[in-house]
Amino acid sequence: MKKKKSKKKTQNKQKNNYIEKTAFANLEKTSNSETIPKRSSSGIPKYVADRMARRIFFTAGIPTILGMSVFVVSYIIVTRNIAEIPPSSTIAISALFFLLGLAGLSFGILSASWDKEPGSFFGIENIPMNIQRAKAAFKPATQNFEDKN
Repeated sequence: MKKKKSKKKTQNKQKNNYIEKTAFANLEKTSNSETIPKRSSSGIPKYVADRMARRIFFTAGIPTILGMSVFVVSYIIVTRNIAEIPPSSTIAISALFFLLGLAGLSFGILSASWDKEPGSFFGIENIPMNIQRAKAAFKPATQNFEDKN
């Protein structure tokens, strides 16, 4: 048998539903009328980011892969008794490739041209200008404003 609900509980439930419906309706009205203007982004343009990614792949990706493959090659040489390689030299050679990859990461970012045209193959001429851009990005906004005046 079904239990009878009291009138008081059903009235309170209906009242709560009505309050929730009107609250959400008012919320939708106010949110639609307020439009927030989009800020212009001063980030890195897509063509520059693509250029940086390509340079990073070659200057940092290849040495990093070589740094990981040193362990595999060393393992194969030692297990097949081709040569006796001390572990310290394996680690040193691997570390050298990883440091080369770290330098390549910095070079890939700093040597990318910010012009629409790609620029030169190595991009060495862009490094001083990109270092200045990086320094200016870390200055507070007031210092940037004072430098321009």
